Parts: sequence; structure tokens; C-alpha cells
Amino acid sequence: MVHLWALGSTGYHLEPRVHLWGLSGAYAWGMGRKAADAEPSVDLDAQLSEAIGKRVRSYRTQLGFTVAQLAEHAGLSKGMLSKIENAQASPSLSTLARISAALDVPLTAFFDAFEAHAVLHVKRGHGLDLVPKGNRSGLRSQLLGNLSGKTHRRLEPIIYTMTRRAKVSETFRHTGTEFLYMIEGKMEYGYGAQRFLLEAGDSLQFDGEVTHGPVRLIEVPIRLLSVKAYGNGDGRVDH
Repeated sequence: MVHLWALGSTGYHLEPRVHLWGLSGAYAWGMGRKAADAEPSVDLDAQLSEAIGKRVRSYRTQLGFTVAQLAEHAGLSKGMLSKIENAQASPSLSTLARISAALDVPLTAFFDAFEAHAVLHVKRGHGLDLVPKGNRSGLRSQLLGNLSGKTHRRLEPIIYTMTRRAKVSETFRHTGTEFLYMIEGKMEYGYGAQRFLLEAGDSLQFDGEVTHGPVRLIEVPIRLLSVKAYGNGDGRVDH
């Protein structure tokens, strides 16, 4: 699951379910381009919706859920979920986050059928924006890769950039392991009852199932690389 940083009335929040913009505007083709200046085709939205729909249906049937059961778990209407599976509706990032949580798979798993690479080269500044550029929160979140397959360990690399020093709240948990690398700035990060001061060049690695999250932004701008690893490729921890 992709955990996004959102700026609310009291500051930044780390949360797995964020109400953002429509899918067609969210998934800009920075990631997965064959060339730095490549532009999406006219029917890209339709192709992406179809790929996501197939993925959602596949995970749902693997778990033995009916459309109604998954819709209830995800907090969606049966009709909306049916439209998503049949590529008749483009889900928002918030909706996909709820579905991924209900299925216990990472958010990026829905893109496997659309874009699969043995190698993925992302040029500087061309990651997939999870928060719109130019937003007033001073926050930018970029997904840097989506390499997947039976022979690959699932990874979710995201780089966060924060230009505003705001209060942070909301800790979170997820399956797998997470690695943090502080590129720039200074912040206090919590892991369970422990607190760590992260400065440029520092790193932190931990079990994602223990409650964690930022405690205080000390010096901005902050650039933080987060890499989540899911042991068996489907967002669950290997046992």
C-alpha cells in the first residue's frame, strides 16, 4: 500500500487513504516512459482503466470475494466496484487505496498488467506524482518505480519533498520492510516508542508492522527516500 503525505488543517498527515484527484490527472507518464519527452497516447486513460479493472477482478477472485463483499470491505458501492472492474469508471487514487487495503496488496499492484518491465529507467524529476505538483501544501510525493513479476521482490520506492515546516500527525503500519534515506533536511522520526533524528545522509530500516511515522519537521526543505519491500511480491509478509 502506498502511504501518502497530506496537509490538513493541523499539518502533514501520513495516511494510506487520501482523497485526491481523478485517475486520469494523477497518473502522469513520468514513470515508464521510453524517452524523457514521451507523451501518453490518446487512449491511455482507457488502457489504464482496463488494466486496473482486470487486476482488481483478479485479486478479488483469488481471495474468493464476491463484488458485493469486496465493495463492503473497501467502503464502496457494488455498482462502482463493478464499473471499475469493467473499465467503465476511472477510480481516484483514494478509491484505489481503499481497494488495495481491502485486498491487502500494494497500490502499485494494480498497474502490473499495464506496465511490466525487466528494467525501469526514471529520469530525474519524472517519477509518478502522487500529489499534484504546485499544490499549496509544499509537498511532492513521487513513485520512482513499479518493477514486478514472479521473479522480482516487490518494491515501492517513493521520494518525498517537503518545503513547508508544518506539524505532522498520524502514525501508520503496513506489511513488509521499509527503508528510509534522508537526502536533505532534518526531521524526527518515530518507531514504536523510539525517536530518531534523521539528517542528510542518515538512514533507517525497520519492520513495517510496528507503528511508525514522522514526529517533527525540523529543517526544510526535506527530501526523504522511502523504499518498502514486500516479501512475496503481493504485499504480504513472508511467513
